[in-house]
Amino acid sequence: MLQHFLDLLYPPACIACAKVLPVRGAFCETCDLAVERLPTARCHTCAEPGAFPRHTCPRCHDAPPPFTRAWAAFAHEGPIARAIHRFKYEDHPELAPALAALLVSECGRFLARAPPTLVALPLHGSRFRERGYDQAWLLAQALARATGREADPDVLRRARATRRQVGLSEAERALNVADAFRATASAAGRDFLLVDDVLTTGATVRAAAQALLDAGARRVEVLTLARAFSLA
Repeated sequence: MLQHFLDLLYPPACIACAKVLPVRGAFCETCDLAVERLPTARCHTCAEPGAFPRHTCPRCHDAPPPFTRAWAAFAHEGPIARAIHRFKYEDHPELAPALAALLVSECGRFLARAPPTLVALPLHGSRFRERGYDQAWLLAQALARATGREADPDVLRRARATRRQVGLSEAERALNVADAFRATASAAGRDFLLVDDVLTTGATVRAAAQALLDAGARRVEVLTLARAFSLA
């Protein structure tokens, strides 16, 4: 009855286009048909879409990442890209549970073998004050509740402010986030699932994963809502 009352006050809406839905769900019919899932042809380490020799993209072949494996639910295009933009930049933190539910439904096999402790890719304090919330932390919290996992808010922090990665070259992205993260001693001996919204070149999650390993973590895996085609 409470849910019915809440649906009357706040009708369920498509997370991508905000169209009111007749029943609770993530997408309207139009957006649902346009959602692109991650292709089966991909790098088995970083999930970069494409057919690569031995399932390893040139980036991971030339510079193996510090994380063990990465996965994403969708390609970063169309309705998913719009939903993430609304969540991240348009003041819609309430989308976190719906987005976490998509991760659960689309990434069940990955999650079944993933580390038990979730850690969000953290915002710097100045960016948090500007945005008003940390979207990766909200996503990690919602995913923890949906899967019965722990989300650790304290083990990883952003040690310095960085420029936005959008528009930077791959080399500039790596330089921008070099030594940008610090992990606490509580990381020692633990396995972590690093959660963020989008994986592009992987520079940011590489830097964050390396910080966790430098603090003594045993293993880091990565899960994001979407994966960009960064080697096209």
